[in-house]
Amino acid sequence: MHDELIAQAQAWLTEDPDPDTRTELAGLIDAGDHTELAARFSGTLQFGTAGLRGELGAGPMRMNRSVVIRAAAGLAAYLKKQGPPAGEGAAGLVVIGYDARHKSHDFARDTAAVMIGAGLRAAVLPRPLPTPVLAFAIRHLGAVAGVEVTASHNPPRDNGYKVYLGDGSQIVPPADIDIAAEIAAVPSLTTVRRPTKGWDILDDSVLDAYLARTDAVLSEGSPRTARTVYTAMHGVGKDVLLAAFARAGFPAPVLVAEQADPDPEFPTVAFPNPEEPGAMDLAFATARALSGETAPDLIIANDPDADRCAVAVQDGTDWRMLRGDEVGALLAAHLVRRGATGTFAESIVSSSLLGRIAEKAGLPHVETLTGFKWIARAEGLRYGYEEALGYCVDPDGVRDKDGITAALLITELASQLKEEGRTLLDLLDDLAVEHGLHATDQLSVRVEDLSLIAAAMQRLREQPPTELAGLPITRTDDLTKGTAELPPTDGLRYTLDGARVIVRPSGTEPKLKCYLEVVVPVGSLQDLPEARAKATALLESIKRDLSTAAGI
Repeated sequence: MHDELIAQAQAWLTEDPDPDTRTELAGLIDAGDHTELAARFSGTLQFGTAGLRGELGAGPMRMNRSVVIRAAAGLAAYLKKQGPPAGEGAAGLVVIGYDARHKSHDFARDTAAVMIGAGLRAAVLPRPLPTPVLAFAIRHLGAVAGVEVTASHNPPRDNGYKVYLGDGSQIVPPADIDIAAEIAAVPSLTTVRRPTKGWDILDDSVLDAYLARTDAVLSEGSPRTARTVYTAMHGVGKDVLLAAFARAGFPAPVLVAEQADPDPEFPTVAFPNPEEPGAMDLAFATARALSGETAPDLIIANDPDADRCAVAVQDGTDWRMLRGDEVGALLAAHLVRRGATGTFAESIVSSSLLGRIAEKAGLPHVETLTGFKWIARAEGLRYGYEEALGYCVDPDGVRDKDGITAALLITELASQLKEEGRTLLDLLDDLAVEHGLHATDQLSVRVEDLSLIAAAMQRLREQPPTELAGLPITRTDDLTKGTAELPPTDGLRYTLDGARVIVRPSGTEPKLKCYLEVVVPVGSLQDLPEARAKATALLESIKRDLSTAAGI
């Protein structure tokens, strides 16, 4: 057994093009570290609808240049089988972007080399830039596909590889399955041609075109007075967001200096995700230190690749971060007030309040599976959001979540309300009175052993709860079977009287995620405190009962 493991590692070592991972792997082999070698050679990192994402390191179960070269070769083979773009004689273009994580530039360069070697064209963005710039560039340049090297908000040790097709949307089945099959068919890295030149390094014209497009999300002549504190969370968002805000005429955001510049170590946060406890502490401290004319109206945070946008507001004497569902509803209400037409879309784990807003406005509303790969494909999409801080406010420009344009739009709304002597919280109160208080929460469990997630899902299926928080479960949907509206996915949906729960494994992190929503009728603004207290108690009770039922 050990001899076979060593032989696998040595075979991998002979092909590895990266001196860093070669040194790492050689050390493991010399030390006879069979436990660590087994973890790295127990299978292969699976390519799916999220592309690839995993810990950096040597071996097929880690993110490294060997794995990326194979992935690029599989993608190139898939693209060539699709044939040339309609009406074009030239080879298809693949545009490649990357963030500031460890090895991101290497992975981007390797991808470009593989595309050229396969007879395609390749163009790489000029430097680490937000993921939405890559999503925009695909459509802007007429590419057949795009690749973004990023692990988004994952821990510093991770990296990832996200694939888009020519419509500017992330891949969905069966494309992911077909690409995975082509990756598996790569016999050896020695068969993958990787010339040392031939691809283009794009200049700033694509970024300039993206920034020009951001102007379109705002209303001409709208107020631009709201003041912001901004954190890039050690990612790539700062320069692009500052440029977009300057073009729009907003006051220059006050930067959270400790987190303003790209740093792949993410030294000030345990997880570079605005949703994680403690991640926003420095932003809150920066906001508290400002007063008088410089006092901010809101805090804006991007995640490291700037496709997500978090918003915090002053609530009483302190600051609190709004939930993604709250920002999603605020942006929807703002767009309705501006006369937007088209489909409003959200994932099934997001608040049902969006459907209420769309229905009252006479607009189409659809629910999709989780992820913008699904939301972006909603027919006639005008606005889409997901509770995990993702918002698509300009689908004709970026068919994906975009933390830059979402930041512009929420700041426009805050400015408009400021001119009226009101705040984002006042508008949330109005929506609660108009549509009922839609309160959401999440039970999220991070694990080291992925089998614990499978065990929890199995337990819920074999011993399903009949009630939560004293509310009878009126309907249970096992989403592995799909529905009339949704393709199959690993998840469970419970419908209760005035509540809803969805349980699913995370697609990008080792987490079991449970999404909770309760809806409490509200007669007037005076009834809101009582409604909030009731909703909070119900959510806490549902959490406890669900945790017990799942064995987590």
